[in-house]
Amino acid sequence: MPTLAHIGEDELVRRLTTGLPLDRSVLAGAGDDCAVLHAPPPGRHLLFKTDAVVEHIHFLRETPPRAIGRKALARVISDIAAMGGQPTHALITLVVRRATELRFIEELYSGVREVAQTFGVNIVGGETSRGDTTVISVSLLGQVSARRWSNRRGGKAGDALLVTGRLGGSIKGRHLDFTPRVKEAQWLVKKFTVHAMMDISDGLAKDLPRLAEASGVEFVVDESALPCTPGCTPGQAWGDGEDYELLLAVSPNSAARLETEWPRAFPKLELTRIGKFVAKGQGIAPSFATKGWDHFAGNS
Repeated sequence: MPTLAHIGEDELVRRLTTGLPLDRSVLAGAGDDCAVLHAPPPGRHLLFKTDAVVEHIHFLRETPPRAIGRKALARVISDIAAMGGQPTHALITLVVRRATELRFIEELYSGVREVAQTFGVNIVGGETSRGDTTVISVSLLGQVSARRWSNRRGGKAGDALLVTGRLGGSIKGRHLDFTPRVKEAQWLVKKFTVHAMMDISDGLAKDLPRLAEASGVEFVVDESALPCTPGCTPGQAWGDGEDYELLLAVSPNSAARLETEWPRAFPKLELTRIGKFVAKGQGIAPSFATKGWDHFAGNS
């Protein structure tokens, strides 16, 4: 079975970059010192995000490589989605062992290509390097309307808190096979004034406090309202992480209208009101023991 040691870096790069999906926004893609891209048109903002998946942290050695590649790109797309944006161009950096089988890399990249084609992302280059463990780092550009975009800082006391989909139990496989909520987020920022929004990657237990802190408020959660993945407890929905669903804050009036219009636009995806933002000093922490994911705390 051929390994990277047999074919060398130049041949690997040639195999991975031949026939990459590119649209007219790319003036020069993989194969030059830099990619050359058309700038966003007037009325659009540029988004830029990087993220990485690391062996033993985000996946195991026995994880199917196609699923690893899919996750590596999809989780960064989820961040672009959380701003109400559209992903556009990506750089992929691979760090792998010298003895890695070529088939593993090719299948990993097939997962990257699959997600790129689904969401209209151009893969315009990257880097390869040798290391003691496998790491896939993705840098992703996106665009968003200059008039209709969301961040974490606009939440207000009294805002309703809502989440898409169901939460908990991602370790059973969903963390490798999720759908970034790009079209849903774009619909939200177009149709409603979203005061604050983010994607749930480290668990509601970590990400909701982050959203509240960025907005200068606190929160109250209805524990019984948490939308649980079948077979999961509310505690798991609160703290498991890697759900990649949207968490958003809107005014109570907007929430009522949103709860009416959402099922018509997205009949196969739930939207659940789980609580509200409150003023500083009025928050009540949920009773669950789980605290979400932290790379450098005890759960790592």
